[in-house]
Amino acid sequence: MAEREEENRPSRAKEFEGNTVEEAIEKAAQELNLPQEKIKIQILTEGQRGLFGMEGAKKAKIRVTINPDNEDTTT
Repeated sequence: MAEREEENRPSRAKEFEGNTVEEAIEKAAQELNLPQEKIKIQILTEGQRGLFGMEGAKKAKIRVTINPDNEDTTT
């Protein structure tokens, strides 16, 4: 029964970008003030270097889902 209750709790999702997936994850953890272990990460796009490191570069994009139980309530 407890598992069902957890499934019904609302969660929040937010997207972050970085030059790499790792950078995007670090930004998310820092902004949300949570350790990486407490957030669920979905990779939307992986970063790509452009031609000769310049043209056509694409940023990595992730979606982070935060379970309300993991939020910092000391604000």
